[in-house]
Amino acid sequence: MDFPSFYMDHLAGGRLIIGLIASLHVLINHPLAVGAYPLLTWMEWWAHKNNRPDIDRLAYRITFIVFIVTTTVGAMTGVGIWLSTSLFAPFAIGSLLRVFFWGWFAEWLVFISEVGLICWWFLSWKKADTAEKKKKHIKIGVALSIMSWLTMALIVAVLGFMMKPGEWNQTRAFIDAMTNPLYAPQLGFRTFFALMTAAVFIWFAAFFFTKKTTVGDDQPRSLRRWIVYRMSHVVLVSLLGVFLFGTWYWNCIPETMKANSSVALLTQEFMSWHGQFQSLLGWTIIAFVVIGIGGLSDTFTLPRWALLIPSFMGIWLLGHFERAREFMRKPWVIGEYMYSNGIHKDELAFLQSEGLLKHATYVKHREVTDANKVECGKDVFMLTCSRCHSTTGLNSVLDKFTAMYGADKPWDPAGMTLFIKGMHQTRTFMPPFPGNDKEAEALVAYLLQLREKPETLHGVQTEGIVIAPQPKEPAMTASAMK
Repeated sequence: MDFPSFYMDHLAGGRLIIGLIASLHVLINHPLAVGAYPLLTWMEWWAHKNNRPDIDRLAYRITFIVFIVTTTVGAMTGVGIWLSTSLFAPFAIGSLLRVFFWGWFAEWLVFISEVGLICWWFLSWKKADTAEKKKKHIKIGVALSIMSWLTMALIVAVLGFMMKPGEWNQTRAFIDAMTNPLYAPQLGFRTFFALMTAAVFIWFAAFFFTKKTTVGDDQPRSLRRWIVYRMSHVVLVSLLGVFLFGTWYWNCIPETMKANSSVALLTQEFMSWHGQFQSLLGWTIIAFVVIGIGGLSDTFTLPRWALLIPSFMGIWLLGHFERAREFMRKPWVIGEYMYSNGIHKDELAFLQSEGLLKHATYVKHREVTDANKVECGKDVFMLTCSRCHSTTGLNSVLDKFTAMYGADKPWDPAGMTLFIKGMHQTRTFMPPFPGNDKEAEALVAYLLQLREKPETLHGVQTEGIVIAPQPKEPAMTASAMK
């Protein structure tokens, strides 16, 4: 309500951009930074201790990939999250900044340290050509691993808070926000998931770095066997950690959010496939276990192509987890505090009584009349619906009502108004309508016109900023002034 709406209609308002950038960032950060740094540091230490220069070279080659990806795509997607949320959800990121100012300040310092350490570690690798230099170089890797994990540890506090703030809703204390009920289980879950997917990534890299160069050369095969054997231990132990912390995490999620799980995993269109999806998830976990156990054998060498399978499964699991976690939180952007459309829980009853437009900043009209009804409905849509829906694009609100009434049947304005005012009761992932009766009717009028004449809804970046004048205060009489 207090920010002009930067809106991209064909992309459901822009939330898809936030989701894509954030998912890509997690897919890079977890396996390549949080998980891979400690494993690569361990490989360097083991190679130094056991005089295995071939393992040291392999660790360096894999580190080269990690260095390039994390300092380019990883860093840029981190910046992209800030940019996209500032554009499309300023109300949410603004609130989180106020709550977690010191936490984010610490995270930025840790992140800068992490970037400096990865540059130092990788660029000085080949210069560590003596035993003493190698020991110092390994210490840099240890420091890098700690900083990378601390970055995640600080951010996870924010992610857990957004789903379940816990005592913060009563105390408003920073420490209660940081130590929210989901913090510890989610941190443990993500730590082990990062280690598991990092081990899988090293498997994936071994596919390219363990090719035979000459006939009769068994060194690449022996090196691949070593990698698979060692990383199999990491995968199996991490799977156990993922299961234990994941169970704890699931049990801490509010029951109202668990009810959204079937929609979160497969969307409304494929909810009937929930059982099949659970089976697919189970078989994926079994595949990890089988490959991990197979890799423990000294006599059995996995074929190179088999190393690719868990890599794609890890990407699928991590990506789907992020999508489901984000959807399950609905209708909240911050649990029990702020709805996904930016309306505060404590403001809801007031706005439903007084009216939304009267207290919004960037609207054309403050009051609904017969003459401006459609224009008011357009503003109401932008304020209440545009965070998740488009008009004619992705997740179109027209498609929702067409599915409800039928393509060729008339829409009932009175029925639509009642549905909009009570939709949160049957669709628990939808926030309550935060306007009064006239504004609900105006929204329906806009949707009916949109059905007759579909047109793309433009945001402030196209339409410019419009601010309706505030209603004039009644002039004070002389007697009142006395």
